[in-house]
Formats: sequence, structure tokens, C-alpha cells
Amino acid sequence: MNKFLSFPGRLLVKFITQETSAYTTFSVHDTATLNRIMEPGDVLLVEGNLWLSGAIKYLTQSTWSHSAMYVGNIIDPESDQSDPKVLIEADIKLGVVGVSLSKYQHLNIRICRPIGLTADDKHKVINYMMKHLGNSYDLKNIVDLARYLLPTPPVPRRFRQRLIALGSGDPTRAICSSLIAQAFQSVKYPILPVKNGEPSVSDVYQIRHHTLFTPRDFDSSPYFDIIKPTLKLGFDYQSFSWMEPPEQ
Repeated sequence: MNKFLSFPGRLLVKFITQETSAYTTFSVHDTATLNRIMEPGDVLLVEGNLWLSGAIKYLTQSTWSHSAMYVGNIIDPESDQSDPKVLIEADIKLGVVGVSLSKYQHLNIRICRPIGLTADDKHKVINYMMKHLGNSYDLKNIVDLARYLLPTPPVPRRFRQRLIALGSGDPTRAICSSLIAQAFQSVKYPILPVKNGEPSVSDVYQIRHHTLFTPRDFDSSPYFDIIKPTLKLGFDYQSFSWMEPPEQ
């Protein structure tokens, strides 16, 4: 992938991509439900269960450690249609690849949908992601992230998010959230823009550098709607079956 993947580098990647023992699910949906609900251009946020996920969640002070974009069945439409590749993501081992929704059916997820994105711009955003299939994962920040796998790393809060914005800057390499941010920025769709000037001045926004974006930014953005499959498909709290508390 790059020069970082020497023998010590491969060992480090192997370690930080191991699953952790403690993981609690609260937002799990089957792939059929997700395929019914999701639309091209949606961003899927994932609470990962890897050691690396824990470092990212700590540094960003967020539930979400990974992101992928739903593009529909256009990546490999001739493949197995029972579980098609409909997501594009930047994977630490494989680079930018297409994956199926079943990869995340046992993990906590959130769906973020850009609001008001025109059909033409949505097409451009998806094409941007498609063009980057096959690119390498940017591993320049892995050593830095590995330093903070301790339960309480000594990092002041104001510096934590900056620590994951350490990419090489090589356009043929990517990390998950920065690639998606670049796709939206290619059509000037806002995620979390920085206002330039005082509140009294007319609103002029500055584009944030793509390496500063994290998965939680799509959740926090006022320009993305949060789509909850349970509510979309109809929810009746009165249909819940509750376990009776034991008699005292």
C-alpha cells in the first residue's frame, strides 16, 4: 500500500484492527431494511468494534468511528445480487473499496442524508466517490493514533480532533471521512463550514480542509437529516413486549 507497510507497520495494523471484547448494540438493522431506507448520497456512520475505532471515538469524543457513502448497486452490478456492494468506504487494509451493507448489520449505525442536494450534484458526488475506488488508505496518521489507544491518553481536549488530521496530502490516498467530505465539497455542499467574519457581517463561509472532518461531523451538521429506519417504517411504542419485573 505504501512504505509505511513495513513489517512493524503490518503488525501495528493487525493489532489495531482486532475486535474489542466489549461492545453493546443499540441500533442494529438487517440489510433488507437498510436497502429499503437508504438513498444514494446517504452517509452511513458506524460505531466500530476495533481497537482503532476506540482511538478515533476517544479523539473525536463521539460514538462514530467510521463512515461510508451509499451509492446504490452501481459498483459491481453483475455480482451477487443477494448482497450487492452498495457502499464506498476507505478501509485501512484494502483502501477505497465497495462493500455491502451486511458488513455492518451487527454494528451500531446512523444514516445521515444531505438535504436539498440537486439530482445533478448528487450524481457528481457519487461519481467523485466512484472515481476514487482503488485508491490506497492514508496510513500516515496510524502511528499517531496508536499512541492514544490507552484508556485515558494525556491529550488536551482541544487538540484531540487535530490529531486525526495528519494525512499525507497525497490525492491517491484517503481516510473515510475526508474522502466523503471532499466528495460533497466538490459541489460546494456544506457539512460544517466555518463562518468568516463577525455575526453582523453578511454570511460568508470558509471551506474547512477535508482532513479536519471526522465521522461525527455528518451527525452534527445542520445540513444533514438523521434517518432512523425504525421510525421510517412505522413505530408503535404500544406494541413493545416488556419483561415483567420480578416480584419483590
